[in-house]
Amino acid sequence: MPELPEVETTCRGIRPHLLGQTISAVEVRQPKLRWPIPAELSTATGQTIHAVTRRGKYLLIKTDTGTILIHLGMSGSLRLVDNHQQPEKHDHIDIALSSGKLLRLHDPRRFGAVLWWTEKIETHPLLSKLGPEPLETAFDDDHLWRQSRGRKQAVKAFIMNGHIVVGVGNIYASESLFRAGILPQRQAGRISRQRYQRLSQTIREVLAEAIAQGGTTLQDFSNSDGQPGYFAQELLVYGREGQDCVACSAKIKIKVIGQRASFYCSKCQT
Repeated sequence: MPELPEVETTCRGIRPHLLGQTISAVEVRQPKLRWPIPAELSTATGQTIHAVTRRGKYLLIKTDTGTILIHLGMSGSLRLVDNHQQPEKHDHIDIALSSGKLLRLHDPRRFGAVLWWTEKIETHPLLSKLGPEPLETAFDDDHLWRQSRGRKQAVKAFIMNGHIVVGVGNIYASESLFRAGILPQRQAGRISRQRYQRLSQTIREVLAEAIAQGGTTLQDFSNSDGQPGYFAQELLVYGREGQDCVACSAKIKIKVIGQRASFYCSKCQT
């Protein structure tokens, strides 16, 4: 599933090709994605794109009269293609640009979303209760420590909660906790402020490195140019069950936490 680094990589990839362009048409071939494509999306036609940003895992294409929200779901991707390129089976939506290019959504599993919002974008129900961005100043150890007080849930589930901080998906949570030396199953409310200082730092480091590498390709993700992300080559624990820990040679273990596979080293993480 595309996580924050993959969505940020896509955002940076498409932004130069969309800014200043006018939307000349919107073609919906499959209206039934995670939520039905709203008929109002057609009103984006004729509008000029002024900004392409990201909030959490949502891509935001801002025009004069509204914002297109795109979520890539489990296996979705966006491509810029020539307007004469024929769609493939799972190419569900085309946003035609005045440049002659198409922004094309490919989504085999149809868990993605394309929505239209005309109010202030921060008021959208999908965005209004999201936590801070992990690479911005509002996210720090003090935020994590305060939010964790009294919580008995596992720290891995805690940092994957989008109301606490956005974009720390399963892969990046496992990697961040390993670098911070914290067991993923440890109760969030029993971790010291000092350890949260290290964890907030490793979350930022891991996400920044993943963005620099173009994300993590494990199954479906590739960026807006069709190229895979290379951060998978840098993974220290995720997907390495039974292999030697890179730091101490103990075997990497796996535990299901919150219905997600969690990888860790029981010697390096406490």
